Amino acid sequence: MAEVKPVTAVFPGTFDPFTRGHFSLVMRGIKTFNKVIVAVAGSTSKNCKFSLEERVDMAKRIFEHHPQVEVESFSGLLVHYVEKSPANVIMRGLRAVSDFEYEFQMALMNRRLDNEIQTVFLMTDYKWMYLSSTIIKDVAVNGGDIKGLVPRQIYDEVIERLTSSGK
Repeated sequence: MAEVKPVTAVFPGTFDPFTRGHFSLVMRGIKTFNKVIVAVAGSTSKNCKFSLEERVDMAKRIFEHHPQVEVESFSGLLVHYVEKSPANVIMRGLRAVSDFEYEFQMALMNRRLDNEIQTVFLMTDYKWMYLSSTIIKDVAVNGGDIKGLVPRQIYDEVIERLTSSGK
């Protein structure tokens, strides 16, 4: 009988800020994989409201009681990061069909760069299908209520940053 190897997945993203949708995916990921590494992207074309250090710190606080979750930052190509990590899978979340085309394109490029790394797609929980970091930022900046949409460990920090930057 073949030995079953532990499977570690990398869940990459900017997480600016981390949402309940992201949290839900990580929680489902640790039911599927032995370990999930939340890989916070440092090099991004997005206009982040939080620094890389702040985003890593927030994710670490969210998962401090989950030993199967590690949080790290990375820059450059995701494939290069995964090659140096103990991971052998990239975990990505899909909210709707509109996400699939972009994610499929990225998965194919990653496979072209290293065909030993597999990409696994998890569908988001239906409660979070509409949720994105961009929507969180837009709602908060414009005075809307985001309670319950970001993990409680970072709610105050997110509100403080987004409501002060929107004025």
